[in-house]
Amino acid sequence: MRRDDDLPALLSEVASDRRPLLNAKGGLSARHTHQIEQFLKENFSRKLSLAEMAAVCDLSPYHFVRAFSKTFGVSPYQYVLLLRLDLAEKLLTDSRMSITDIADLSGFSSQSHFTTMMRKYRHVTPQQLRTGQRRSRSGN
Repeated sequence: MRRDDDLPALLSEVASDRRPLLNAKGGLSARHTHQIEQFLKENFSRKLSLAEMAAVCDLSPYHFVRAFSKTFGVSPYQYVLLLRLDLAEKLLTDSRMSITDIADLSGFSSQSHFTTMMRKYRHVTPQQLRTGQRRSRSGN
C-alpha cells in the first residue's frame, strides 16, 4: 500500500500516463506542449481557468482550445478531468484517506461532484472502486 506522504510522486505518475500527439497539424508546438503538460502536472488538482491555461502557451483561449484538442485528442477540460479521476482512482485503491478528502485533494468541488464524474466516466462509484465492486457498462 502506498503511503499518503508519497503524494508528489503519485501526482507525477498520474500526469505522465497521458501522452500528446507531437507535431499534430494545427496543434501545439513541442515547446508549448511541454509547457502545458508541466503546468497541468503541477496544477490539475486546483481550479483552473481556460485563460490561465492559454496564457501558459501565450495563445488566446480560442486558439489554445483548438490546438490543445488536436495535440491531446480531448479538450483541456476533459484532460484535466481525466487527470483528476486518475489521481482519485489511485488514491482510492492505494490509501485509507476518506472519499471526501480524496475528492478535495483531486480537485473536485465536492464529494457529490466526484461521485457523479466517477460514475459517468469510470462507470463505478468511489465506494465500489474502493471495495473492488465493478459494475458493467450496461448497468447490470
